[in-house]
Amino acid sequence: MLHLRVPLVLASQSPRRRQLLERLQIPFSVHPSDTDEVIPPGCTPADAVRHLARQKADAVAPGFPDALTLGADTVVVLDGVVLGKPNDAAEAAEMLASLSGRSHTVFTGIALVHPATERSVEAFEATEVTFAPLHPAEIEAYVRSGSPMDKAGGYGIQDDAGALLIEGVRGDYYNVVGLPLHRLYRTLCDYFPDLLAPR
Repeated sequence: MLHLRVPLVLASQSPRRRQLLERLQIPFSVHPSDTDEVIPPGCTPADAVRHLARQKADAVAPGFPDALTLGADTVVVLDGVVLGKPNDAAEAAEMLASLSGRSHTVFTGIALVHPATERSVEAFEATEVTFAPLHPAEIEAYVRSGSPMDKAGGYGIQDDAGALLIEGVRGDYYNVVGLPLHRLYRTLCDYFPDLLAPR
């Protein structure tokens, strides 16, 4: 269904994004960006993830001028506060306690850059996630598993244990994992139709 006429480069070290692209059976290479992630002051969450995704793509794309480079960034937002990756177990537990029994929004920004044709585009997806009320022992056990440490908001919806914490999802599930596949597909179709090849 989705084939590209040019190489695809993923400017991210996220294993979840890699796994999602593999599901689409699109050949791609991984070249993580080492750029410092800087969010301009006053950004909305949607603007922030688009900006960071573009930063990552722009840092990698010049090295692969004929390829299409994909950057992505995900944040969890609760009551207007952005929750990134926890720095330690205590912060992970604090994040999970704040999410317990409540709904929050996951924003993922994507950016596609094609230097050969001097084209680029950014987009984002937002998904509402509702946590079940969590007992302190559940939080402690999940944190002890180590799973929260490399994930925005301190949880992974795709984890065996993480999935048990979540009561409902409104919107794109894959967006919460880290890459909104439908949004990516529509963006490719709308902005890079000439780079798509028939299956």
